[in-house]
Amino acid sequence: MTDPIPAVQLVGVSKSFTEGQRTHRVLSGIDLEIAAGETVALVGASGSGKSTLLDLVGGLEQADAGTVKVHGTDLGGLTERERTLLRRRSIGLVFQAFHLIPTLSVLENILLGPDLDGRPGKQVVQRARELLADLGLLEREASFPDRLSGGERQRVALARALVHRPPLILADEPTGNLDGESAERVLDALFGLVEEQSGALLLVTHSERVAQRCSRLVRMEVLKDAARSSGE
Repeated sequence: MTDPIPAVQLVGVSKSFTEGQRTHRVLSGIDLEIAAGETVALVGASGSGKSTLLDLVGGLEQADAGTVKVHGTDLGGLTERERTLLRRRSIGLVFQAFHLIPTLSVLENILLGPDLDGRPGKQVVQRARELLADLGLLEREASFPDRLSGGERQRVALARALVHRPPLILADEPTGNLDGESAERVLDALFGLVEEQSGALLLVTHSERVAQRCSRLVRMEVLKDAARSSGE
């Protein structure tokens, strides 16, 4: 019997950035596999490469060496447009920076991805409103981002990431700007979608409480001038 294709597979992945005359190795020889239905927390000190690893899996950056696969697709073999389409259809990205469009309303921001993909039908609009209700924001659907608090913008960004029911969710500190009640709503939405669809979740967090809700913890460690990972 053939093993199911992993949601995420990294083999020997390395990544460096150049700053002036100096090359800074952020990741070195990272191996990581995440199965469908698995929730994985990335933890570690600031600068250990957690967000960079998330960017590689999301196709926002490309590895210097090694292989990054999402649902069996090698991201290194895709064009920039193909990576964009993969993100739009199969990956939900929750950034530390909200990246909301200031001239669009809350609902329009959430529907932007499906609209660009040519499928903003009634079911998608209903799904967006259901997410807003779950996140306590239904009454703000016509508001613009500059009228929202930081926590509200974070929840809108989450709804945008989940509206197309992606089989893979990548979240960078999804509860970092939220109070306790809002944080619980966000976590319930994230883990609820993973359970509903047997999807996969990879999230970066400094919160032990958030990490404990995941099925597995991967700790990023800085070794000399590069980060490695160890599972727990």
